[in-house]
Amino acid sequence: MFRRPSARGMTAFVVFAAAGFLFATSALSSHGVDLRASSVTDLDTLLRHDRARVDAMQATVADLNAEVSRLGRQVDDRQVRRLQKRVTALKAPAGFTAVTGPGVRVTLDDAPKSEIDQAVESGTVTADTLVVHQQDIQAVVNALWAGGAEAVTVQGQRVISTTGIKCVGNTVVLHGVPYSPPYRIAAVGNPVTLVKELDDSEYIAAYRTIADRYHLGWDLHTLVNLTAPAYEGTPDLRYARLGDSDSGS
Repeated sequence: MFRRPSARGMTAFVVFAAAGFLFATSALSSHGVDLRASSVTDLDTLLRHDRARVDAMQATVADLNAEVSRLGRQVDDRQVRRLQKRVTALKAPAGFTAVTGPGVRVTLDDAPKSEIDQAVESGTVTADTLVVHQQDIQAVVNALWAGGAEAVTVQGQRVISTTGIKCVGNTVVLHGVPYSPPYRIAAVGNPVTLVKELDDSEYIAAYRTIADRYHLGWDLHTLVNLTAPAYEGTPDLRYARLGDSDSGS
């Protein structure tokens, strides 16, 4: 004889169904990362995990690009060979080949936590003033380009025309990879002109004033031999077209 489910039975069914849904959602959201505090105890652990994953993906991309280039060289076609020569000629200025030579390295770092806490308690400056931001890194990079740098890297990653430097919380994201301070910016070029541009930058001068007072990191070294590795990712820019100079745009 058919019996109508009791209210208690229906409640138990709904609870088990909801629990199953939450388990499935947690598994999908974690993307393989244990969400329990015992496994991921701090932000640095998560950053290292994500950085290792992105590094592995970038290595795969580099291998696939090398395979594409190898297969392309096997095509016996006049037009293909002509295009390959153009690509080869543009690789160096686009940042897809390594560059070695003399240069400089600048290291930026947040103020010590004790300095930040003391400044906030006294009300002299905000905590936001005593940490390195994307605009601080960008100011150094721009000065190095202005000084005639042949190649620039941030955290060992080659900077190209489509590179974006973004603040996300207390980290900086470069090419999709989050980095925590200290931030190391290096440039291959004439050390004399590179240092001059850094010294002439009004923005950097303001940063160094704060750095001297509140002990933010500012470290500048000239190097006899520095290597900027080739960019191994894929460029976001597919093509560009010169605009009409008479249009006023």
